[in-house]
Amino acid sequence: MEKHAHHHESVGARLLLAILLNGLITILEIAGGMMSNSLALASDGIHNLGDTLALILAWVASKVGTRKPDQKRTFGYHRFEILSAFINASILTAISIYLGWEAFLRFLHPEQVKSVLMLIIASAGLFVNLGSMLFLKRDAKTSLNIKAAYVHLLGDTLSSVAVIAGAILIYFTRMVWIDPALTLIISMVILIQAYRILRESVDILMQSTPPDLILSKIKLKIEEHPLVRNVHHIHCWQLQDHDILFEAHIETSRDMLLSESCKLLAEIEQQLMENFHISHTTLQVEFEACIDTEMIRQPG
Repeated sequence: MEKHAHHHESVGARLLLAILLNGLITILEIAGGMMSNSLALASDGIHNLGDTLALILAWVASKVGTRKPDQKRTFGYHRFEILSAFINASILTAISIYLGWEAFLRFLHPEQVKSVLMLIIASAGLFVNLGSMLFLKRDAKTSLNIKAAYVHLLGDTLSSVAVIAGAILIYFTRMVWIDPALTLIISMVILIQAYRILRESVDILMQSTPPDLILSKIKLKIEEHPLVRNVHHIHCWQLQDHDILFEAHIETSRDMLLSESCKLLAEIEQQLMENFHISHTTLQVEFEACIDTEMIRQPG
C-alpha cells in the first residue's frame, strides 16, 4: 500500500513540474505568435494551453483516483481518471477544429510572418515539450489518464518541429502560405490523436467489453470444465484501463454441495486470471435454474 501511495506521489510531482513548464511555454508561444504574426506558432501555443489543461486534469485525477471506496462509490474513484481522459480528448478535438478553421481563413487572406522570432520561440517550445514527455513517458504506459496527457505533449512536440521547419522555409522562400498549411497539418494530427483516446475512454465509460477479449472464447474455455454445463448472462467491462471485471451465471452439470461449488468457482476464477487477465469476477452458480441460457441476456 505504501509503495502504491509513493508511486502516486511521484507521478503527481512529475505532473506538477510538467504543468509549470507547459504553462510558461504556453504564454511565450501565444505572445510570440501574436508578435511574429505566425498562426502556426500561436496554434502551437493554443495546443500547449490544451496540454496544460490536460496535465492539470491528469494531476487532479491522480489525486482523486487514490481515494478509498465508500458506500456511495463501492468501486472507488478510479473511473475519474477515465473521465479525465475523455475531457482531455474532447479539448483536443475542439482545439483541432478551431485551428483548422483559422488556417482556412489565413489561406484566404495570407499575411507576412516574422520567421526568425517564430523559429526562436518554437525551438524553446520544442525543448520544453521534450522535457515534459520524458517526465511522463513511463507512467503513460500504465495509465490511460497519463497517456492522454502524454499524447497532448507528443502532438505538441511534433507540431513544434513542424513550426521550426516552417520558420526556416518561410525565411528562405518567403512563401507565407506555409504557415497556415502547417496549422492545418497540426490540427489534423491533433484530431487523429483525440479520436483514439475518445474511442478508448468512451468504451470504458460505456462498460464495453475490452477490445482484446472475445466473450465466446471465454465462454468456451469455462465450459471445458467437466462440472460446467453452460455459461450465460455474461458481462465483461473495465473499471479503468487496467482492471477487467467479469460476471456470469455458471450452470453446473449436476447438483452439488455449496463447498463443491466454492471450489469450482475458485478454479474458474484462477482460469480467468491466467488466460484472460480478468482481475475481478462475480459468478453465480446454479443448476437448472435459468430458462434463458443465452450468452448475452436480452431485455424483456
